[in-house]
Amino acid sequence: MTADLSLSSWPALVRRTPPRSLPVFGRYWHNEGTGPSADAAAHAPNNHFAEAIGKVPEVALAFWIIKIAATTLGETGGDTLSMSLNLGYAASTLIFFALFAVAVTAQIRARRFHRFLYWAVIVATTLTGTTMADFSDRSLGIGYPGGSLLLFALVMGTLAAWDFAMGSVTVSDVTSPKVEMFYWTTILFANTLGTALGDWVADSGPGFEGGALIFAGAIAVVALLYFFTRISRTTLFWTAFILTRPLGATLGDTLTKPLAAGGLNLSRYASSGVIAAFMILCILVLPQRAGTHPGAKDSTD
Repeated sequence: MTADLSLSSWPALVRRTPPRSLPVFGRYWHNEGTGPSADAAAHAPNNHFAEAIGKVPEVALAFWIIKIAATTLGETGGDTLSMSLNLGYAASTLIFFALFAVAVTAQIRARRFHRFLYWAVIVATTLTGTTMADFSDRSLGIGYPGGSLLLFALVMGTLAAWDFAMGSVTVSDVTSPKVEMFYWTTILFANTLGTALGDWVADSGPGFEGGALIFAGAIAVVALLYFFTRISRTTLFWTAFILTRPLGATLGDTLTKPLAAGGLNLSRYASSGVIAAFMILCILVLPQRAGTHPGAKDSTD
Protein backbone atom coordinates (compact mmCIF):
# COMPACT_ATOMS: atom_id res chain seq x y z
CA MET A 1 0.00 0.00 0.00
CA THR A 2 1.38 3.37 -0.84
CA ALA A 3 0.35 6.92 -0.16
CA ASP A 4 0.02 8.10 -3.74
CA LEU A 5 1.64 11.47 -4.36
CA SER A 6 2.10 12.11 -0.63
CA LEU A 7 4.66 14.58 0.61
CA SER A 8 5.48 12.20 3.43
CA SER A 9 4.66 8.57 4.18
CA TRP A 10 1.98 7.86 6.83
CA PRO A 11 1.37 4.10 6.47
CA ALA A 12 -0.84 3.77 9.55
CA LEU A 13 -3.02 6.69 8.52
CA VAL A 14 -3.35 5.36 5.00
CA ARG A 15 -4.48 1.96 6.27
CA ARG A 16 -7.26 3.56 8.26
CA THR A 17 -8.41 5.86 5.49
CA PRO A 18 -11.24 4.56 3.24
CA PRO A 19 -10.88 4.80 -0.55
CA ARG A 20 -11.59 8.26 -1.87
CA SER A 21 -11.51 10.17 -5.11
CA LEU A 22 -9.12 12.97 -5.90
CA PRO A 23 -9.49 15.36 -8.86
CA VAL A 24 -7.02 14.97 -11.68
CA PHE A 25 -7.45 17.62 -14.38
CA GLY A 26 -11.22 17.13 -14.48
CA ARG A 27 -11.10 13.35 -14.02
CA TYR A 28 -10.89 11.15 -10.93
CA TRP A 29 -8.73 8.30 -9.75
CA HIS A 30 -9.36 6.07 -6.72
CA ASN A 31 -6.94 5.03 -4.03
CA GLU A 32 -6.02 1.37 -3.79
CA GLY A 33 -8.22 -0.69 -1.49
CA THR A 34 -7.06 -2.42 1.67
CA GLY A 35 -7.90 -5.60 3.51
CA PRO A 36 -7.00 -9.28 3.43
CA SER A 37 -7.46 -9.66 -0.31
CA ALA A 38 -5.12 -6.74 -0.99
CA ASP A 39 -2.52 -8.14 1.44
CA ALA A 40 -2.71 -11.55 -0.19
CA ALA A 41 -2.34 -10.06 -3.64
CA ALA A 42 0.67 -8.07 -2.52
CA HIS A 43 2.52 -11.26 -1.57
CA ALA A 44 1.28 -13.52 -4.35
CA PRO A 45 4.02 -14.37 -6.89
CA ASN A 46 3.61 -14.04 -10.66
CA ASN A 47 0.21 -12.36 -10.61
CA HIS A 48 -1.26 -9.28 -12.23
CA PHE A 49 -0.54 -7.21 -9.12
CA ALA A 50 3.20 -7.70 -9.62
CA GLU A 51 2.86 -6.50 -13.19
CA ALA A 52 1.06 -3.38 -11.96
CA ILE A 53 3.90 -2.27 -9.68
CA GLY A 54 5.15 1.11 -10.80
CA LYS A 55 8.69 1.82 -11.94
CA VAL A 56 9.02 5.04 -9.98
CA PRO A 57 9.64 5.32 -6.24
CA GLU A 58 6.95 5.91 -3.67
CA VAL A 59 6.65 9.65 -3.11
CA ALA A 60 7.66 9.92 0.54
CA LEU A 61 10.12 12.02 2.55
CA ALA A 62 13.13 10.16 1.16
CA PHE A 63 12.01 11.03 -2.36
CA TRP A 64 12.04 14.77 -1.66
CA ILE A 65 15.42 14.71 0.10
CA ILE A 66 17.08 12.94 -2.81
CA LYS A 67 15.22 15.10 -5.34
CA ILE A 68 16.58 18.33 -3.81
CA ALA A 69 20.10 16.86 -3.79
CA ALA A 70 19.68 15.88 -7.45
CA THR A 71 18.55 19.37 -8.44
CA THR A 72 21.48 20.96 -6.61
CA LEU A 73 23.86 18.56 -8.36
CA GLY A 74 22.23 19.44 -11.68
CA GLU A 75 23.03 23.12 -11.14
CA THR A 76 26.66 22.69 -10.10
CA GLY A 77 27.30 19.91 -12.63
CA GLY A 78 25.68 21.79 -15.50
CA ASP A 79 27.66 24.94 -14.74
CA THR A 80 30.85 22.87 -14.51
CA LEU A 81 30.52 21.73 -18.10
CA SER A 82 29.17 24.93 -19.64
CA MET A 83 31.23 27.46 -17.64
CA SER A 84 34.22 25.86 -15.92
CA LEU A 85 35.09 23.76 -18.98
CA ASN A 86 33.91 26.55 -21.32
CA LEU A 87 31.89 24.24 -23.56
CA GLY A 88 29.01 26.70 -23.74
CA TYR A 89 25.30 26.15 -23.22
CA ALA A 90 24.47 24.62 -26.60
CA ALA A 91 27.25 22.01 -26.62
CA SER A 92 26.66 21.16 -22.96
CA THR A 93 22.95 20.72 -23.61
CA LEU A 94 23.65 18.29 -26.45
CA ILE A 95 26.02 16.26 -24.27
CA PHE A 96 23.64 16.10 -21.34
CA PHE A 97 20.65 15.36 -23.58
CA ALA A 98 22.56 12.40 -25.04
CA LEU A 99 23.19 11.12 -21.50
CA PHE A 100 19.52 11.63 -20.71
CA ALA A 101 18.46 9.72 -23.84
CA VAL A 102 20.65 6.74 -22.89
CA ALA A 103 19.51 6.73 -19.26
CA VAL A 104 15.80 7.15 -19.98
CA THR A 105 15.91 4.41 -22.62
CA ALA A 106 17.39 2.02 -20.06
CA GLN A 107 14.75 3.12 -17.53
CA ILE A 108 11.86 2.55 -19.93
CA ARG A 109 13.22 -0.84 -21.00
CA ALA A 110 13.65 -1.97 -17.39
CA ARG A 111 10.89 -4.24 -16.08
CA ARG A 112 10.90 -3.02 -12.50
CA PHE A 113 12.01 -0.17 -10.29
CA HIS A 114 15.80 0.24 -9.98
CA ARG A 115 16.61 3.06 -7.60
CA PHE A 116 20.04 3.98 -8.98
CA LEU A 117 18.77 3.88 -12.56
CA TYR A 118 15.76 6.02 -11.69
CA TRP A 119 17.84 8.68 -9.94
CA ALA A 120 20.41 8.62 -12.73
CA VAL A 121 17.64 9.71 -15.10
CA ILE A 122 16.53 12.40 -12.65
CA VAL A 123 20.09 13.78 -12.45
CA ALA A 124 20.33 13.69 -16.25
CA THR A 125 17.16 15.81 -16.46
CA THR A 126 18.53 18.33 -13.95
CA LEU A 127 21.85 18.59 -15.79
CA THR A 128 20.08 19.01 -19.13
CA GLY A 129 17.57 21.39 -17.59
CA THR A 130 20.33 23.64 -16.26
CA THR A 131 22.02 24.16 -19.62
CA MET A 132 18.72 24.21 -21.57
CA ALA A 133 17.37 26.97 -19.34
CA ASP A 134 20.59 28.97 -19.59
CA PHE A 135 20.57 28.55 -23.35
CA SER A 136 16.94 29.71 -23.70
CA ASP A 137 17.34 32.60 -21.23
CA ARG A 138 20.67 33.93 -22.46
CA SER A 139 21.64 32.59 -25.87
CA LEU A 140 18.17 33.01 -27.36
CA GLY A 141 17.89 36.48 -25.86
CA ILE A 142 14.38 36.05 -24.41
CA GLY A 143 15.48 36.64 -20.83
CA TYR A 144 14.34 34.96 -17.63
CA PRO A 145 10.65 35.99 -17.92
CA GLY A 146 10.40 34.83 -21.52
CA GLY A 147 12.26 31.59 -20.83
CA SER A 148 10.12 30.85 -17.77
CA LEU A 149 6.86 31.46 -19.62
CA LEU A 150 7.98 29.32 -22.57
CA LEU A 151 8.98 26.44 -20.31
CA PHE A 152 5.82 26.76 -18.21
CA ALA A 153 3.78 26.42 -21.40
CA LEU A 154 5.77 23.28 -22.31
CA VAL A 155 5.15 21.73 -18.88
CA MET A 156 1.42 22.45 -18.97
CA GLY A 157 1.15 21.31 -22.58
CA THR A 158 2.84 18.01 -21.77
CA LEU A 159 0.61 17.41 -18.74
CA ALA A 160 -2.48 18.21 -20.79
CA ALA A 161 -1.41 15.81 -23.57
CA TRP A 162 -0.63 13.12 -20.97
CA ASP A 163 -4.00 13.55 -19.28
CA PHE A 164 -5.84 13.54 -22.63
CA ALA A 165 -4.07 10.39 -23.84
CA MET A 166 -4.06 8.37 -20.61
CA GLY A 167 -6.81 9.87 -18.45
CA SER A 168 -4.52 10.58 -15.50
CA VAL A 169 -1.19 12.22 -14.66
CA THR A 170 -0.66 10.50 -11.31
CA VAL A 171 2.79 9.18 -10.45
CA SER A 172 1.38 5.80 -9.39
CA ASP A 173 0.12 5.22 -12.94
CA VAL A 174 3.65 5.09 -14.39
CA THR A 175 3.56 1.40 -15.33
CA SER A 176 3.87 1.35 -19.13
CA PRO A 177 6.38 2.70 -21.70
CA LYS A 178 3.83 5.16 -23.11
CA VAL A 179 3.08 6.65 -19.70
CA GLU A 180 6.79 6.72 -18.86
CA MET A 181 7.52 8.79 -21.96
CA PHE A 182 4.96 11.38 -20.82
CA TYR A 183 6.35 11.21 -17.28
CA TRP A 184 9.99 11.80 -18.25
CA THR A 185 9.15 14.49 -20.81
CA THR A 186 7.21 16.35 -18.12
CA ILE A 187 10.10 15.99 -15.67
CA LEU A 188 12.62 17.26 -18.20
CA PHE A 189 10.57 20.38 -18.90
CA ALA A 190 9.73 20.83 -15.20
CA ASN A 191 13.39 20.75 -14.19
CA THR A 192 14.26 23.17 -16.98
CA LEU A 193 11.47 25.50 -15.87
CA GLY A 194 12.71 25.31 -12.29
CA THR A 195 16.18 26.43 -13.34
CA ALA A 196 14.78 29.46 -15.18
CA LEU A 197 12.57 30.36 -12.21
CA GLY A 198 15.48 30.12 -9.80
CA ASP A 199 17.68 32.41 -11.90
CA TRP A 200 14.81 34.85 -12.44
CA VAL A 201 14.01 35.19 -8.73
CA ALA A 202 17.66 35.35 -7.64
CA ASP A 203 18.55 38.02 -10.20
CA SER A 204 15.45 40.07 -9.37
CA GLY A 205 16.88 41.21 -6.03
CA PRO A 206 16.79 38.52 -3.32
CA GLY A 207 20.04 36.92 -4.46
CA PHE A 208 20.82 33.23 -4.28
CA GLU A 209 20.38 32.80 -0.53
CA GLY A 210 17.18 34.85 -0.55
CA GLY A 211 15.89 32.88 -3.52
CA ALA A 212 16.57 29.61 -1.71
CA LEU A 213 14.57 30.86 1.29
CA ILE A 214 11.70 31.95 -0.95
CA PHE A 215 11.42 28.57 -2.67
CA ALA A 216 11.85 26.68 0.61
CA GLY A 217 8.96 28.73 1.98
CA ALA A 218 6.85 27.98 -1.09
CA ILE A 219 7.47 24.25 -0.65
CA ALA A 220 6.45 24.57 3.02
CA VAL A 221 3.18 26.17 1.88
CA VAL A 222 2.56 23.24 -0.47
CA ALA A 223 3.18 20.85 2.44
CA LEU A 224 0.64 22.72 4.58
CA LEU A 225 -1.88 22.57 1.75
CA TYR A 226 -1.33 18.83 1.56
CA PHE A 227 -1.90 18.25 5.27
CA PHE A 228 -4.75 20.71 5.85
CA THR A 229 -6.71 20.94 2.58
CA ARG A 230 -8.33 18.60 0.09
CA ILE A 231 -6.60 20.10 -2.95
CA SER A 232 -5.74 17.54 -5.64
CA ARG A 233 -2.66 15.56 -4.60
CA THR A 234 -1.62 15.42 -8.24
CA THR A 235 -1.59 19.21 -8.48
CA LEU A 236 0.34 19.49 -5.21
CA PHE A 237 2.86 16.88 -6.33
CA TRP A 238 3.74 18.60 -9.60
CA THR A 239 3.83 21.99 -7.87
CA ALA A 240 6.28 20.70 -5.28
CA PHE A 241 8.26 18.88 -7.97
CA ILE A 242 8.75 22.09 -9.95
CA LEU A 243 9.59 24.15 -6.84
CA THR A 244 12.32 21.79 -5.66
CA ARG A 245 14.25 22.56 -8.85
CA PRO A 246 14.73 26.31 -8.27
CA LEU A 247 15.47 25.53 -4.62
CA GLY A 248 18.31 23.26 -5.73
CA ALA A 249 19.43 25.75 -8.37
CA THR A 250 19.70 28.61 -5.88
CA LEU A 251 21.45 26.38 -3.35
CA GLY A 252 23.94 25.30 -6.01
CA ASP A 253 24.58 28.88 -7.08
CA THR A 254 25.00 29.91 -3.44
CA LEU A 255 27.84 27.39 -3.17
CA THR A 256 29.68 28.15 -6.41
CA LYS A 257 29.04 31.73 -7.52
CA PRO A 258 31.71 34.41 -6.79
CA LEU A 259 31.58 36.33 -3.52
CA ALA A 260 30.81 39.53 -5.40
CA ALA A 261 27.71 37.85 -6.88
CA GLY A 262 26.48 36.65 -3.50
CA GLY A 263 27.92 33.13 -3.61
CA LEU A 264 30.52 31.32 -1.52
CA ASN A 265 32.94 30.90 -4.46
CA LEU A 266 33.46 27.18 -3.83
CA SER A 267 34.82 24.95 -6.57
CA ARG A 268 32.17 23.57 -8.92
CA TYR A 269 34.14 20.34 -9.19
CA ALA A 270 34.38 19.85 -5.41
CA SER A 271 30.79 20.94 -4.80
CA SER A 272 29.48 18.52 -7.43
CA GLY A 273 31.54 15.68 -5.96
CA VAL A 274 30.32 16.27 -2.42
CA ILE A 275 26.68 16.59 -3.50
CA ALA A 276 26.94 13.43 -5.63
CA ALA A 277 28.42 11.52 -2.68
CA PHE A 278 25.64 12.77 -0.40
CA MET A 279 23.02 11.75 -2.93
CA ILE A 280 24.47 8.25 -3.34
CA LEU A 281 24.56 7.85 0.44
CA CYS A 282 20.90 8.89 0.64
CA ILE A 283 19.92 6.39 -2.06
CA LEU A 284 21.71 3.62 -0.17
CA VAL A 285 20.45 4.50 3.32
CA LEU A 286 16.99 6.00 2.94
CA PRO A 287 14.17 3.49 2.40
CA GLN A 288 12.65 3.42 -1.07
CA ARG A 289 10.16 1.17 -2.77
CA ALA A 290 8.22 1.25 -5.98
CA GLY A 291 4.88 3.01 -5.99
CA THR A 292 1.95 0.70 -6.72
CA HIS A 293 -0.70 1.20 -9.38
CA PRO A 294 -3.93 2.52 -7.77
CA GLY A 295 -5.98 -0.06 -9.68
CA ALA A 296 -3.75 -3.01 -8.78
CA LYS A 297 -6.28 -4.67 -6.49
CA ASP A 298 -8.96 -4.62 -9.15
CA SER A 299 -6.66 -6.40 -11.60
CA THR A 300 -6.37 -9.39 -9.27
CA ASP A 301 -10.12 -9.92 -8.77
